Amino acid sequence: MAQFRWTSAARSHVGLIREVNEDACLDRPQSGLWAVADGMGGHSQGDFASRAVVDSLNRIAPTEHVDSTISRVRLRLEAVNRQLREEAALRDVSLIGSTVVVLVACQDSCSCLWVGDSRLYLFRNGRLKQLTRDHSLIEELRARGELPPEDSVDYPSRNHITRAVGTAETLDLDEQSMQVNDDDMFLLCSDGLSNEVSEQEMASALVMGNCRQAAESLVDIALKHGGRDNVSVVVARAEDPYSQDRTVLNPAA
Repeated sequence: MAQFRWTSAARSHVGLIREVNEDACLDRPQSGLWAVADGMGGHSQGDFASRAVVDSLNRIAPTEHVDSTISRVRLRLEAVNRQLREEAALRDVSLIGSTVVVLVACQDSCSCLWVGDSRLYLFRNGRLKQLTRDHSLIEELRARGELPPEDSVDYPSRNHITRAVGTAETLDLDEQSMQVNDDDMFLLCSDGLSNEVSEQEMASALVMGNCRQAAESLVDIALKHGGRDNVSVVVARAEDPYSQDRTVLNPAA
């Protein structure tokens, strides 16, 4: 069983239009735990929501099994779901919520949990693949065959999500698990990135394999394209130091 060494980097920017950054990131490569949350509710409420999500996840102690950590993530998010609903009632507002995408890795496997439209992508062997499916009105219409994909960019309700932490009494999370390969790279992001940056541009930023450079480049591209929303990214890379395919420098050279 491979023992992967993980490197990662995170970057979050308020964007060029918004005054408050309602996104939050978690970057814990030593624990195999990463997340991006995008708050809703406006200004202080959205900021409070995303921070509550990330702070709760940050208190999770690492385990030796992906399933155990994922179970703890679920419990934490369910608790935050209750907290945000109670906070909305105390503040007398209709909604305090947050999307979230979480990646958990241990040994040669990983799992992701998500709700809303924050996304997880996998970059493997030069190809980018979206692993999550947005919980949004557009995705529902597309699944029913009522909205061609090419029409979604300018669709008037393209930012309307159908699920999030804090929006319903019961939190409905989606989950996906997979095996990790040497040199796999994962991109977690808020919709401030995915709405502004094409998949081709994402792949180009990831191809060099440097997490810090990729995170910086992706946010810069989103800002150059208008930066209409908060932009947050986490880039993580798995490396098997004992892979037979890995080039090793001869100490005698």
